[in-house]
This record gives sequence, C-alpha cells and structure tokens, in this order.
Amino acid sequence: MNKKGILAEDLFDLKSVTDPQLSPDGSMVAYIETSVAKDDEKYISNIYVYSFLTKQTVQWTYGIHRQSSPRWSPDGLHLAFLSNRSGKNQVYIINTVGGEASQLTEFDLGATTPIWSPDSRKILTSTRIKAGYTLHEKEKEPEKERKEAIVYDRIKYKADGSGYFDRSFSHLILVDVPTGQVEQLTSGEQSFTPSSWAPNGKEFAYVGNDTDDADYNLASDVFIFHLEDRSWRKITATNGHFYFPRWSPDGNYLTLIGHEREYEGATISKIWLYTLATDSLSCLTTDWDAEVGDLTAGDFHIEAVNPGLLWTNDSQGFYFLISDHGNTGVYYGTIEGAMYPSLLENQHVYGLTINPETHKAVVAISTPTHPGDLYSFDLTNGEIEQITFVNDEFLKDKFLSEAEPIIFSAKDGLELHGWIMKPTNFEQGKKYPLILEIHGGPHVMYGNTYVHEFQTLVAQGYTVLFTNPRGSAGYGQEFVNANRGNYGGMDYEDLMAAVDYVLVEYDFLDEHKLGVTGGSYGGFMTNWIVGHTDRFKAAVTQRCISNWLSFYGVSDIGYYFTEWELGGNIIESPEQLWGHSPLKYVGNVTTPLLLLHGDKDYRCPIEQAEQFFVALKRQKKEAVLVVFPEQTHEVSRSGAPRLRLQHIEHIRDWFGKHIN
Repeated sequence: MNKKGILAEDLFDLKSVTDPQLSPDGSMVAYIETSVAKDDEKYISNIYVYSFLTKQTVQWTYGIHRQSSPRWSPDGLHLAFLSNRSGKNQVYIINTVGGEASQLTEFDLGATTPIWSPDSRKILTSTRIKAGYTLHEKEKEPEKERKEAIVYDRIKYKADGSGYFDRSFSHLILVDVPTGQVEQLTSGEQSFTPSSWAPNGKEFAYVGNDTDDADYNLASDVFIFHLEDRSWRKITATNGHFYFPRWSPDGNYLTLIGHEREYEGATISKIWLYTLATDSLSCLTTDWDAEVGDLTAGDFHIEAVNPGLLWTNDSQGFYFLISDHGNTGVYYGTIEGAMYPSLLENQHVYGLTINPETHKAVVAISTPTHPGDLYSFDLTNGEIEQITFVNDEFLKDKFLSEAEPIIFSAKDGLELHGWIMKPTNFEQGKKYPLILEIHGGPHVMYGNTYVHEFQTLVAQGYTVLFTNPRGSAGYGQEFVNANRGNYGGMDYEDLMAAVDYVLVEYDFLDEHKLGVTGGSYGGFMTNWIVGHTDRFKAAVTQRCISNWLSFYGVSDIGYYFTEWELGGNIIESPEQLWGHSPLKYVGNVTTPLLLLHGDKDYRCPIEQAEQFFVALKRQKKEAVLVVFPEQTHEVSRSGAPRLRLQHIEHIRDWFGKHIN
C-alpha cells in the first residue's frame, strides 16, 4: 500500500517551535510556536508555556500577529517579549500569574530582544534612530505624494531584508519598567547591539563597530557600558568579529564567541574568555578545530535563535551549541579550556536553554523525519524526554524519508560526507531519478534536520542527494577554507564525485534522469554546473549568482565578500572575477534551466538571474524566470507563505516536466 509523503502545501499545516526559555526557577519553559493562517496566508507566532510541575502546556498570547523573543524577568514575576501587533516590533510585558500583556515601548522603528537587568526593574533593548535625531526627536514627515531625490554617500547603501539605507542606526535604549521611562544611551552614525548585564546591575556588555570607517573596517567589537557615569570601554582590539558577550554569575569573566578573521568569512568561530581583573582576553579553543554555533542549512525553523554561551552558577563553565559533521549538538566548556560533549547525536539541536543551578536543559531538536520539538534534557546524566508534540497529529498518516549518510572520496582523495534520501514509495527493482541539492553560504553545512523541499521531492518519486563539499562548515578550519579563491574548482569536482559515487553504489538510480538545484552559493554552483556539464536533464537555480563583476557592485555584501571569497576585485583583477562567473560559460548550457528569484533580494540581486536568463533566451535555450514580488534572499525559508509554497511547487513541477 502506498504511503502518503509530504506535499508542498503541507507547509500550511506544519508548525515550528523555537526559542525555548526556562523560567528562573526551572519550573516552566516559554517558547514560540509558529504556524500559517490559512485564511490570509500569513505567519502567526504565539507564546506557549510548558509547566514541568503540571506537565501541561498553556498558550499565553493569542491573535494573528507575530510574537517573539520571550524573556523571563530574573525574579520570575514577568515575561517580556516582542510583538508586531501595533505594526512594528515593540516590547510587551505580561505578568506570570495571568492578565493581559501591556506595551512597554513605542519606538517609531521598533524594538529588539529585551534583556532584563538583574533586579528585574530595567530592560535593555535597542531601536533604530535617524542620524542627527534622538529617540524623542522625530524626523519631519514628508508631504504626501511628494517625491524627493535620495542621496547615498556610503558604500553600504542597502541591506537584504531592510532595503535601502535610510540613515538610521541601531542605538541602545534603557527602559525603566515600573515607570516606562526610556533613555537613549548611545548616539552617532554607528550601530550597537545589547547583549548581557553584569550581575551587579551597574554594567552591561554590547557589540558594535565604533570606527569612523565601519563600512571598510568590518570589525565587530565588544564593549562594556558603565551606567554610573554613562561611559564605556572596548575590550576587543578591532581586529576581528566578536559577538555574544556573556557575563559569568560571579562577575569575574565575560565569554565571547568570535575570531580574528584569519580566513576572512571562512574563519571558524572560537570561544574567548575576558578576565575583568586583569583586562585580558584569551582564546579557550585555539587548538580545537571545531565550529561553535549552529550552522545547519534548512528551510523550516522560523525564528530559531542562537543561544550563545550559557554559564552555570558556579562560574566555572558554560554550555553551547557546536556544528560537527552534519550534526548540531551541545557541549560543555570550562574556563580552563576543556571542552566536553553533552549531547551529540545524528540530529539538529536548534535551540538551547539551561537551568544554571541544576544543569537541566530544554533543547529544540529536529531530524530529517521530524520537523522539530522541545525536549527536557538532563545535562548531567543524559536523560531526555519529549515535552512538545506539535506536528504529531498531522504527521501520523505521513511517511517521511530517512536520510542515509554516505562517505566517499573526492577527486584528490579528500574524504567527503553527505546523505541520500530514497523516494517515499520506494520499491525494490525500480529505477528512480536523482536530484542533487546544493546548500548556500558556502560556509554552512547540510545536516540531520528536516528540510521541507527535500521531503516534497522524495514524495514525488525522486531520490535526493545532499552533501557538504569543501568550503562547508562543520569539518574543521582547513576544510571550510578549501574553496576560497577557486569557486567552481574542486568544490564542483566534489559535487560531481558525490553523484558518481551514488550512481555506482545504488542500483535503483537512473543515471539518465538527473536534476540539480541550489540557492545562493548553491545557485551559483547550479549555474556553474550547467555551463560545465550536460549530464543533468534539468536544473533549478535559486537566488543565484551568475556574474561576479556585477555582483561586486550590486550586492549588499559584494564589495567585500567577493574579495574575501575569490581574492579579487573589479578594479585590479576583473579577469579573475570573470573567470569564475557562470555567465562566461553560458554558451555551453544545454540543460533546461528554471531561475527563481525574489525581486527585493539585495544579497544576490535579481539582476544576477536576469543576466543569465537573457543570455540563455538570446541563444533560444530553454529557460524560465520566475520572480517572487517583494521577497528577499529569504524567500524559500521565511518568505511570504503563499510565495514560499509556490517556490517549492515550481521546483517540483520543473523537474516533473523535464525528468519524469
């Protein structure tokens, strides 16, 4: 009997749970549950709270809006969170014994994640403020229907997700909770992000770049702000990228995550310890060739949050996430630099919160056959128990395909890692088409997590192959740096080696029915592949790169990313950029190509797809361009639900037309 697989439209029935936050006494955990409202096809996110005492879950917020970032006050009496119910994200507070939430901030450009002071009387947040103005001084509203010229004088004049630069900068705001009074703590034409209060409540740590040439000196520094005299000091050396400063409970240390850009954007993040008494910063993981944080590529977990480093009450250690060989797990580290695994299985831990006294945790876990749920986890003995079951009812009649791990050799002998997923209704003796999926980044990794696009394809009778070619995260510093300067070189060969390997090892694959797709870097590589081989019957390029020369000037990151990744620029080495551009080889393309792109994508702007599309059409090659209105680089991950669904349907139908 045929089993039901995942359909593209199941996206409207599946729920995601993210950002778990344990209450101070460890008796409750708050989290975000996100679903799609079928009536108006918009995301709805609300706060739910699970009680370990009653073993019951209660919904704390309602409505058709987006709630996020639930944060308990240290005294446990209130829960602060963000909500867009008034238009922009603002901070709201709800009493933990019940009642309606009250709005705490009314910032024109919205607020960011609330951070409680140790005495539960203040909240640190940030908001964007126009240059030359203050929090309480509003820019004059322009006359209606009147258009004015916009002048840009910075190289960073736009950003994916936020659009063209409006001369606003993120500044730190202190909110007095009892009175609602707000105070702007920073100013100027730099942006800052709040991070962590000192236990004494007199200082806090924050992140930013205070240099005069921040568009060129792409540093991220950590600062300490002293509330008594409103002064601050920098504790990093403006020589790298540091973030997530977290204060130890005894106030003696700050942990940081970051690196000194030894390999630019391909540098793996490390753990650093700042000792306040000696004003010294040291790296705890210098000799540890592992990636701190969650770098798993996926398309499902909306509002997932990186927890950073979570201290234990004795101030001797901390818990954190690590990405390793396609898995994301939990590790424990000490201030002496010892690192121990606490939870590292074939799965994706995409959320973590701990009780710093008892070492009890709540983790959010996903696997290829499980979209994601929360689990209570005892970090001392490994006991684990599932506490949410948000998709069980819907999935009870569904069959999800497992991801079978594979290990194979590259052309030069390097060991490579990937997965293969059989069709949902696999039958021994039948032949099946194969789709090669390529992740973006490139310095992220595919892993053991749920990917809606993959499950949709296997339900249509395809085998899905996904792998981590050199340049991917999770396999050490040398591996993640191995494709810099040579996109389309050995990384391309790695992907072809994966296809060659599975065609030999799995006799159910039809070597004459191959497809390929990928997004961002994966879109670049899809374009590159069809210009260098005709072995694929169909291809889909998503939010792609086709021309590094134009990408240099039109992408929000182009001017530095291109130099970091390819080692050249349009002034001194245009030939180098052109040599790595798929557009140079567009005359070789014979594979039918579908191009999917959001028209508000400023990371890989739509002109990248347009150039490739027009060049193909000029040769009268088979190509179709699909544009998703008002969608950014995140179109397939957190884009408008209806368009996100159509994105998957176009992929499904293109392969259905050309391969099946």
